[in-house]
Amino acid sequence: MRNEPAVEVTGLVKRYGTMTAVDGLDLAVPQGSVTAVLGPNGAGKTSTVEVCEGYRRPDAGTVRVLGLDPVTQGAALRPRIGVMLQSGGVYPGARAEEMLRHTAALHAHPIDPALLIERLGLESCGRTAYRRLSGGQQQRLALAMAVVGRPELVFLDEPTAGLDPQARHATWDLVRELRADGATVVLTTHFMDEAEQLADQVVIIDGGRSIAAGTPEELCRGGAEGTLRFSGRPGLDLASLLKALPADSAAAELSPGSYRIEGKVDPQLLATVTSWCAQHGVMPDRLAVERRTLEDVFLELTGRELRR
Repeated sequence: MRNEPAVEVTGLVKRYGTMTAVDGLDLAVPQGSVTAVLGPNGAGKTSTVEVCEGYRRPDAGTVRVLGLDPVTQGAALRPRIGVMLQSGGVYPGARAEEMLRHTAALHAHPIDPALLIERLGLESCGRTAYRRLSGGQQQRLALAMAVVGRPELVFLDEPTAGLDPQARHATWDLVRELRADGATVVLTTHFMDEAEQLADQVVIIDGGRSIAAGTPEELCRGGAEGTLRFSGRPGLDLASLLKALPADSAAAELSPGSYRIEGKVDPQLLATVTSWCAQHGVMPDRLAVERRTLEDVFLELTGRELRR
């Protein structure tokens, strides 16, 4: 059914010896969406994705991918999904174009490999052995192999790592087209702007559990502290302004006539500032609200840098 999640994970546990990599994780990926899975190194995101792909068995919990168990029903599932591999599973002496054409031949209605070769800028390396490709070329070839079969669901692992800006934006456009064609995309990335640009839903994992989920806008807005900036005449009475603002607000004149207000920036605070300006004959210029970014949210939740 269309309303069923493309991926549904409930209470997933994955252990390696005495280490628990995934600890009761819940995850739902809507059909026809792009879901970005973020997390610091060791958070459990790779193990989670590998269980969903059928490469690892869960130790507890249930996993359904396109309504199927990826372990026991893997033969039925594999033709319907695409997986972008970072390394391994590739014969190093095989030529790039022949690898892509071989992958296309395994599917009933593939995308024309020539179109992907042109689209991803692989024309110059079609006859080059895989081991001689640059890191960026290997990355683009892995992406092409993942999508050439027109999968219903595609798992993309760091799809733009090592790419130049032009190739990166070409990859973004391809992901958007996959979604527009009805495919579901599960994306792991360490680029916050990539997640903000592409994802309908972001799931942040840490300690083997999902600690936050929502649209990029929801995550950046919910309970967010923010910054309000404006320009006016120098030397405004900020003490008077602070009396009108919530107690946890702060105000500063950064340079003559340039002001910053920090606190929970919401419609009420904005109305208070503009009302105060009107009462004191101040015309606020370049009034702008700066909200926290997805990277700000990530660091607040995990306390760590995002690493691969």
